[in-house]
Amino acid sequence: MGESRKAAVEILQRLREAGHEALFAGGCVRDVLMGNEPADYDIATSATPEEVMKLFRRTVAVGAQFGVVVVLLRGLSYEVATFRSDEGYADGRRPQRVTYTEAKEDALRRDFTINALFYDPAKDEVIDYVDGRRDIERRIVRTVGDPFERFEEDKLRMIRAVRFSARFDFPIEQTTLEAIKKFSPNVTQVSWERIGGEIERILTGPNRGRALQILADTTLLKEILPEVHRMIGVPQPEKHHPEGDVFQHTKLALDNLCRDSGGQPSSVLAFATLLHDVGKPATFEIADRIRFNGHEVVGGRIAEKVCKRLRLSGEKRKQIVDIVVNHMRFIPAMEMRESTLKKMLQRETFLDELEMHRADCLASHGSLEIYDFLKEKLESLSEEEIKPPPLLKGGDLIELGFPPGPLFGEILRAVEEMQLEGKLNSREGALEWVRMNYRTNGKPG
Repeated sequence: MGESRKAAVEILQRLREAGHEALFAGGCVRDVLMGNEPADYDIATSATPEEVMKLFRRTVAVGAQFGVVVVLLRGLSYEVATFRSDEGYADGRRPQRVTYTEAKEDALRRDFTINALFYDPAKDEVIDYVDGRRDIERRIVRTVGDPFERFEEDKLRMIRAVRFSARFDFPIEQTTLEAIKKFSPNVTQVSWERIGGEIERILTGPNRGRALQILADTTLLKEILPEVHRMIGVPQPEKHHPEGDVFQHTKLALDNLCRDSGGQPSSVLAFATLLHDVGKPATFEIADRIRFNGHEVVGGRIAEKVCKRLRLSGEKRKQIVDIVVNHMRFIPAMEMRESTLKKMLQRETFLDELEMHRADCLASHGSLEIYDFLKEKLESLSEEEIKPPPLLKGGDLIELGFPPGPLFGEILRAVEEMQLEGKLNSREGALEWVRMNYRTNGKPG
């Protein structure tokens, strides 16, 4: 038994010793039944938040008004929720009134049957009021009760259905699917911050391409990411993109991310891959062939808009836009000057750019020649060779008699170029080079 489960069992035992019913609940039960290790353990109990907080020394009342308390034990945190039924969701998220109740009523107010299971470790018994265990065996995602009622309570559940469907490779049950299609225009009543968080979970989880297709099929994509929806049906030159249209290419690229490593992409890498060709619909033209001239620049502007709407942090937004704008600069890599190549390797987002380039190539023509060249170059150079300490600074130029001004930047950039090319490698050599090539009046020597 892992440490996380041991501490969770200790919480259950303490609640029961105090005379309360307590069970494992939700995702951890589902995961164990599916043969997976739970990421965390949630607990449902008949104890009220006040009673829970009296029983444990360290607690956080994160949602006590809704019956939820976080218990801190052995350096880990556990959500302990009182059995409840919810009434009235005026804001499409939080119930207006919570009534403490019993386990069955608590199960009936949850979102999907596979998430509405309880487990009693003392009896080694799964408690199932909603046929969730059967739905796991049938491999389907189905709402608890009427899907329209569940989605009316919280519109984000429609996107969550897509996430669970992709994560477990479970189809969405037909009635639930039809309800999503009919109800999807209401999804934007949810805060964009919550939508952004759910999209981030989808993009960093498994089967990302399949999830994107389900979002399109349910029309959710058109509502929350219309810029991505516009990629559907936009043709590409068959020679370079035998896979099909821009949307098909994007799905394949998302699925290829981190495939070699077996890991999951960062949110920055995933969002950048989703949006790397988002400028193509606006730049589509037929000349000698289908072309998308400047699509990376247009795509950068669109990516900025999308990231702001989804309330991504400023730092993430900047990195995503940088990757989108730079993704075509890899093409001439094998003909670049050494200094230009090293500046590319210096970029903060280079590793994400490289992985996206690999996924991009595998999703189209299949050639990894540029990727292999850059990977080998990166591995062959030390960090100091890629980004060496500057040979000269502004103070050195002042000592040479140059007045502070715009010329400083020009000279320092020129010295950096020579250094990266391997033509300058010492301060003394750099000073001599400046004396030979620039006059203190600012004109070239």
